Amino acid sequence: MKYLVAVLALLLGASAAQAQNVPDLKGTWTGKGKSVVYGTNPHHPGASSDPNTPRIRDYEFTLVVTGQEGPLAWGQSHSSVSAATEPFAWAVASDGKTIVGSDTDGYHSLTVISPDRMELCYTHAGISPSKSIVATCGMIDRKK
Repeated sequence: MKYLVAVLALLLGASAAQAQNVPDLKGTWTGKGKSVVYGTNPHHPGASSDPNTPRIRDYEFTLVVTGQEGPLAWGQSHSSVSAATEPFAWAVASDGKTIVGSDTDGYHSLTVISPDRMELCYTHAGISPSKSIVATCGMIDRKK
């Protein structure tokens, strides 16, 4: 019985410690940078004269985290060149700094730098609905 109580205390303590590591992500996050793009999609319009040659595109994105329950967060994103919004879902790892997620056609990998700054890397493969390929990394900051 003492062993069971000790195990339960450890598990509850670990859960509480993990909950303390989860950052508050709610709010509006913005960032600017460059993406490498093959093909075209609503956030990267235009096309290369050679489909085998990538384009380097400037971007300006906004991600609005509208909800969070523990390590799970969700919201909508949009870019400065498209009126389209996309839902996204994120999950925070136990270290409280690593975040993975996805939207309708790509994948997010984030690292918490500070309470109001994260590095966001985003990719999507040619199997996405637009058939475009995109890769980028850059900083995003929470608007105050």
